[in-house]
Amino acid sequence: MRRLRFLTNRHRAPSTNTALGLLLAFNAGAVNAGGFLVLHMYTSHMTGFASQLADGMVLGNVTLLLNALGAILAFLSGAAVCAVLVNWGRQHRMHGVYALPLVLEAALMFPFGLMGAITLTWATPFAVPLTVLLLSFIMGLQNAVASKTSRGSIRTTHMTGNITDMGIEIGKMLYWNGRDKSAPLAVRHDRTRMRRAVGLVGMFVLGGAMGALGFKYVGFVCVVPLAALLLALSIPPLLRDIPRRRVASSS
Repeated sequence: MRRLRFLTNRHRAPSTNTALGLLLAFNAGAVNAGGFLVLHMYTSHMTGFASQLADGMVLGNVTLLLNALGAILAFLSGAAVCAVLVNWGRQHRMHGVYALPLVLEAALMFPFGLMGAITLTWATPFAVPLTVLLLSFIMGLQNAVASKTSRGSIRTTHMTGNITDMGIEIGKMLYWNGRDKSAPLAVRHDRTRMRRAVGLVGMFVLGGAMGALGFKYVGFVCVVPLAALLLALSIPPLLRDIPRRRVASSS
């Protein structure tokens, strides 16, 4: 519990950013892959939805247009809510400043896991069931958490940037510097960046496999352990803030 407390604490270090990123990448992979089995779309794939938005406009396909618009707005709203919660936590000097959005994410995932099949029948103005908007909101919320803790260097809900980082570092590894490898302009790969990118992609794939198996054989309830993981990450630092809030309210 002591180690978990530091993962969402306001005081950050590269090691805690990476550890939190790996756990969130696993969670995102599980939700994304599991959601695909149910919805036949990846709810964190905003590049695809942006392209779908353009296709809908050009083809005059209102349903396609609304589908993409709903997912994008939900993802955008999730990121915006994360920014509001984190900045509020910073202003109040909370220990669990980054735990607040994860508690919200867990709070949304618990009912989804317990009654997710019902949300598939709830219609929305965007021609998609509520499940699509809910998962897109969750993915936007989570991606913003990882981005704010690492200042944009860690991405957990989509792997394009991480695979790009891997390719860049592989290119550096393969680059021949000639005989003088100690020259000031010699090309050297960043081992830390490479390990981080490989780890994030690996955890996302592992989470995706677990999520797909869970949704296939267990159903929506497989989301509940993922929500419990988020609570385990976020509750410890928030508990430290309770005495402080009591003192502030009494004074």
